[in-house]
Amino acid sequence: MSAHNDTHESIDPVEAVVKHIPLVIPAAGAVLIFLLAFIAVFMA
Repeated sequence: MSAHNDTHESIDPVEAVVKHIPLVIPAAGAVLIFLLAFIAVFMA
C-alpha cells in the first residue's frame, strides 16, 4: 500500500469572512448614514 501524503487544507468559512471585515463594516456604515440622512431630508 502506498502512503497518502495529501496535504489537503480545508477552507475555513470564518477565515474567508474575517479577511473582508475591514472593507464591509465601513461600507455598511456609509450606507446606513446615507439612508438615515435621506430619511431625515425626506421627512423634513
